[in-house]
Amino acid sequence: MVTPVKDTRAMIQAMAPTRANGRFIFCTTADQEQAKRLISKALASFQEGEGMSLILPLDLAKTEGFDTTLPMVQITLQVHSALDGVGLTTAVATALADHGIPCNMVAGYHHDHAFVPEDMADEALAILTARAAAS
Repeated sequence: MVTPVKDTRAMIQAMAPTRANGRFIFCTTADQEQAKRLISKALASFQEGEGMSLILPLDLAKTEGFDTTLPMVQITLQVHSALDGVGLTTAVATALADHGIPCNMVAGYHHDHAFVPEDMADEALAILTARAAAS
């Protein structure tokens, strides 16, 4: 088992960003039946006061009638970052923001994931790779 990395500089240096397969849509539904039906097909979900937020594959989101005008690409940071590590999310979001690229960060147990607009994904990956090398 890999020990989680907690040191800020070490996390950034080892982030090794990789583009995952697929295109995804961030969406929400207040329809509890729809949420129940989709949650097992979602890449991620989060219950908010307004409804269930879901990250769905683009084709499924289209089929379900969600707005699909902003397809996102997942960039996984390969470093096993510690849940109590500080600075990785800030470094990623700042590097992308400095180039006008929006990102939505999602933390998993082992890795952090940056979701960026599909048309900016290649540039985002290059920026994050350069940021890791500069640390």
